[in-house]
Amino acid sequence: MTHSPPRTLLIACGALAREVSALIKLHGWGHMSVQCLPAHLHNRPGEIPDRMRDKIRALRDGYDRVLILYGDCGTGGGIDKVVEEEGVTRIGGNHCYEFYSGAAEFAELANQELGTFYLTDFLARNFERLVIEGMGIDRHPQLAGTYFKNYRRLVHLAQTEDAGVKALGEAAAERLGLDYEYRFTGLGGLESFLAANTLTDGADG
Repeated sequence: MTHSPPRTLLIACGALAREVSALIKLHGWGHMSVQCLPAHLHNRPGEIPDRMRDKIRALRDGYDRVLILYGDCGTGGGIDKVVEEEGVTRIGGNHCYEFYSGAAEFAELANQELGTFYLTDFLARNFERLVIEGMGIDRHPQLAGTYFKNYRRLVHLAQTEDAGVKALGEAAAERLGLDYEYRFTGLGGLESFLAANTLTDGADG
C-alpha cells in the first residue's frame, strides 16, 4: 500500500529560500511548503527564536509535521529551545555553511584557518546589503578593518556553478582584503535532510 508523504511545513532562513524552492520543484515535493524568516535577522539573532515560535504556532495546524531549516545561527541555543518546546525537527549543523559543506569538511576548513569568512551564493549576491550595509561599513569604512582584522581568507561555499556568482564572491574577498577560495558544495545536506523526511511517515508538527 502506498502512503502519501506527510504534509510538511518548512520554516527556513530567507537565505535558503531560492535553494529550498529549487529542491521542491526539482523533486516534485508538492507536500512541502516553505515559509521564511527574513535573512537580515542574522544581524539580530536574538530575535530569531521568538519569530520562529510565532511562525510555528500560526501555521502548524495545516500540516502533519514541521521541519526547521536553520542552524543555531548565533542564537546561543535559542533555536534548539524552541525546537524542543514545540516538538519539531531541525536540520543538523550549527549554521548553513556546515550543512552545505558537511560537518567533516567544515571542521577541516576551520582547522586549516580559523580566520576564515564564509560566503554562500546568497551572501555573494547580497554582500553589499547584508555585510557592507548591514554591518555599517558603508557609513563607517574603518569598521571593515576592525571586524575583519583577524581574518585571512574568504571561502565561497557555492551551491551553483555560476560564473557570475563566483565573480561576486571574488569581488567580496577583494573588498575585504582577503584571499579567495572557491568550493562547490551543491545543496549537500539540505537536499539529504529533506529527502530523508519525505520518505518517512508520521507527524511531529
